[in-house]
Amino acid sequence: MKLFTAAAFAGAVAMSTAATAQEQYVTIGTGGQTGVYYVVGQSICRLVNRGTATHGIQCTAPSTGGSIANINAIHAGDMDMGVAQSDWQFHAFNGTSQFEGAGVPELRAVFSVHGEPFTVLARQDAEITTFGDLRGRRVNVGSPGSGQRATMDVVLEAMGMTTADFALASELAPAEQSAALGDNNVDAIVYTVGHPNGSIQEATSTVDAVLVPVDGAEIDALVAGAPYYAHATIPGGMYANNPNDTATFGVRATFVTSANVPDDVIYEIVKAVFDNFDRFRGLHPAFANLNEEEMISAGLSAPLHPGAARYYAERGWM
Repeated sequence: MKLFTAAAFAGAVAMSTAATAQEQYVTIGTGGQTGVYYVVGQSICRLVNRGTATHGIQCTAPSTGGSIANINAIHAGDMDMGVAQSDWQFHAFNGTSQFEGAGVPELRAVFSVHGEPFTVLARQDAEITTFGDLRGRRVNVGSPGSGQRATMDVVLEAMGMTTADFALASELAPAEQSAALGDNNVDAIVYTVGHPNGSIQEATSTVDAVLVPVDGAEIDALVAGAPYYAHATIPGGMYANNPNDTATFGVRATFVTSANVPDDVIYEIVKAVFDNFDRFRGLHPAFANLNEEEMISAGLSAPLHPGAARYYAERGWM
C-alpha cells in the first residue's frame, strides 16, 4: 500500500512538473485603470485564463500609458500584445507621424474591438442638427496636441471649414468641457471616445443636449481614404434625450501583437475570445454591439497575424 501511495504521489508530482513546464506567460498592454482599454485587456485575460489547464497560457493585463506605450513595449519585447487606436497601429507599422524614422514593421493586427467615435454634442437650445450648423457657434475644439483636437482638424478640413468659422473656438480639456456646455459657455463640444462615456453622461444629465450626426459624402471619402478610420454608430438610448442612433465615424480600439509571438499563442488568445463571444460582449457596455465580421477587418492596417488568420479561416470568416 505504501509503495502504491508513493508511486501515485511521484506520478502526480511528475505530471504537475510537466504541466508547469508547459505553461506560457503572456502580457497584454492596456491603458489607465479607469478606461475601457484596461477592461479590454482584463476581459481577454479572464477568458484566456479559463482555459489555462488546456492550452497552458497564463495571461496578465497591467495598466499602461495606452496606445503608443503599448506599441513601443511590444517592439521592445516587454509585452506580447496590446490595445491601440487604429490610427496609431497604422502610423507605427508604416513609420509615419510620431513613428517616423522609428517604425514597427513587425507589428501585427489581431482584431479590432469597440469603436471610438468622433462625437459632437450640442445644447438642444442651439438648434444644431448637422456638423455644418456649427458655423457661427461657440464650439470647444479640444486642447492643442490632444486626439480630439487632431480629429476635429481633420473633420474641419474635410468639410471645407476652419476654426475661423466659429464664433468661439475654445480649447478646453475633456474634463472641463461638459461643465462649459452646461453653463452655456459653449454651444457644442467634440470628443473622440468610446461609449458610454462619463463626460457625455454628465453633460446630458445636467442640460438638454443632443448628439449631432457627422456623416455625408465628405465623411465617406475620409473613411475610404484612411484605413485607420471606420464608420461608427452611437446607439440610441445610451444618453438622456437621445433615443435614436447617431451616425458618425472614428477610430477603433484594436488588439495588436508582434510577428515574433508564436502562431499557436495568438490562435489560443483569439479562440478564447470568439469561442466565448457572448460572454465577452457582456463584460462592458462598450462591447455590447460588437460583431465578428467588423472585428476581423475594421480599422486593421497592419498585416493580420497568422495565428489569428488560422482561427478566422477555420470559422469560415475569411
